[in-house]
Amino acid sequence: MTVPVWVTPVSMVVYIVLLMLLTEFMRRHCRTSMWVWVVSLVTIPLWIANIPGDDWFRWAKNLSVILPLIFAGVGRIAAVEQKDTPFWRTMRKRWVRWALYGIVFCNIAEATLRDVQMGNMMNALAGFILCVTMPFGDKYWKYDTSSHGEILSYTVPMWNFLYTTWNACFVYAEGHEFFASTCCILAAAELYPIIMRRPELYITGRIYTLGAHLLLRSCFPLLFPTIMNSAAWFNPEVMYWWGMVNGIIGIPFVFWYCYQLSSGKAPVAFRRGKARQKYLEGRENGTIDEYGDPVDPVAGRDAIPLG
Repeated sequence: MTVPVWVTPVSMVVYIVLLMLLTEFMRRHCRTSMWVWVVSLVTIPLWIANIPGDDWFRWAKNLSVILPLIFAGVGRIAAVEQKDTPFWRTMRKRWVRWALYGIVFCNIAEATLRDVQMGNMMNALAGFILCVTMPFGDKYWKYDTSSHGEILSYTVPMWNFLYTTWNACFVYAEGHEFFASTCCILAAAELYPIIMRRPELYITGRIYTLGAHLLLRSCFPLLFPTIMNSAAWFNPEVMYWWGMVNGIIGIPFVFWYCYQLSSGKAPVAFRRGKARQKYLEGRENGTIDEYGDPVDPVAGRDAIPLG
């Protein structure tokens, strides 16, 4: 089916706006958000019908995004409701933050392996660098304990940029016809924290837009190839040089990242805006520890991490 040329740019803009609205809804409603992803599992028969059985990457991607979104939702509820039972106390421990870190790490690693499989080695190098330079789960990933239980991740602008250009190049090579729609979810994830003026919401924007996109692709496989087909945009030379640039610009970033860690500047450098100011004030006043967790003022020791 051929659609008018104007349909692609218009549908891309509409899709970006809808994705940002979805992200905002998910951010505001932690319990509803969790149940949305639980209910989404009823679409698995459509996955079976629409995804080839030998396409390990598509199956791995779906399961490694949808299931963790449910887990993340449980963690958000634990952070907000502060229930005093063994299960909910466990869900407020630091290991939950490491689990979120590991989930994103695995998602990047999956695509990196696929890059290697396709021979796009320099882009694979960029993916490896993203894994190495992702801020650690204990210090730089949080569950906000306010009414929303937001997932906060203190990634730096260069990491966000490298992730965006690396992932775009990956999809450009791996699924030509889905490149335009992937640009939409990457743009939504970048724009959302900018509009909200909260850089720490980048990962929140990324996980919810990716989950929604994968669900749509699995349930309606002809949707994006019909209204945003970008197969004609593919050029192997562009893919090669794009991946080359991604790999090259990632190398100095590794050195910068390692310097921040070794010099002890990372806790401040990785945080931006109000989050940095709040951290500095908390450390100066002795109300938070080096992990950014609250300190028990009575006992004079670290309180149980709130995630």
